[in-house]
Amino acid sequence: MIAPPDRMPLPRSFFDRPVLDVAPDLLGRVLVRTTSDGPISLRLTEVEAYDGPNDPGSHAYRGRTARNAVMFGEPGHVYVYFTYGMWHCMNLVCGPEGRASAVLLRAGEVVEGAELARERRPTARDDKELAKGPARLATALEVDRSLDGTDACTAGETPLRILTGTPVPAEQVRSGPRTGVAGEGGNGDVHPWRYWVADDPTVSPYRAHVPRRRRS
Repeated sequence: MIAPPDRMPLPRSFFDRPVLDVAPDLLGRVLVRTTSDGPISLRLTEVEAYDGPNDPGSHAYRGRTARNAVMFGEPGHVYVYFTYGMWHCMNLVCGPEGRASAVLLRAGEVVEGAELARERRPTARDDKELAKGPARLATALEVDRSLDGTDACTAGETPLRILTGTPVPAEQVRSGPRTGVAGEGGNGDVHPWRYWVADDPTVSPYRAHVPRRRRS
C-alpha cells in the first residue's frame, strides 16, 4: 500500500539546507512519535532557528561538546537536550554536516494519539496546551535524551519520524524574536528567528529572557 503524499517521510535533502530556510518550512509538517503504547502525531505550529557559529543563542556557538555533538552530524537527526534540571527540548539538525545548525520544535497540535499525550501531560487544561511550548512538546511525546541522535528521515521502524504533512502558506507564517534567549541572540531585530502559524491556538506566548536569580 502506498502512503498518501502527506504521510511520506521528509527526505534528508529537506534538512540539508540553511536553517533559516528549513525552519519556516517545517510549519505544518507532522512529527510522529512511536511509543510502546502507540503513535502520537503532532502538526508543527511553532519553531525556532539556531545557526551554530553565527548565532550567540546557539548551543554550538562556542564549538563542539559532548552535549551538542549531534548538531555537527548528518542533517535530519534529532538533537535532544536537558535544561533547568527538569525539562527536555527537541531539535531537528540541519545541514550541511559539520555546520551545527538546528531547529527547536516549540509547539504543535496533537492530531493523533491525544489520549496518550494527555496521560503524559495531565496538567494540560485542554488539548491545545498539550504541546504548547518546547518542554511540554517533549513531555507529551515522551522525548528524552535516550532519543538524542535518532534519524527522523528514515521510512523504517524508528521512534521519531518527520512527515510531509501540509506546508503552511507563506502569508500565514509569522516571525519574531526567539523566546527566553539572552543577549544579542534574543535581539529580534538581529535574530527574528522564531516562526509560527498566525492565530493558531497551540502557539506558545512570547516571553523575553529573564535572568535566573541565584539562591542566597
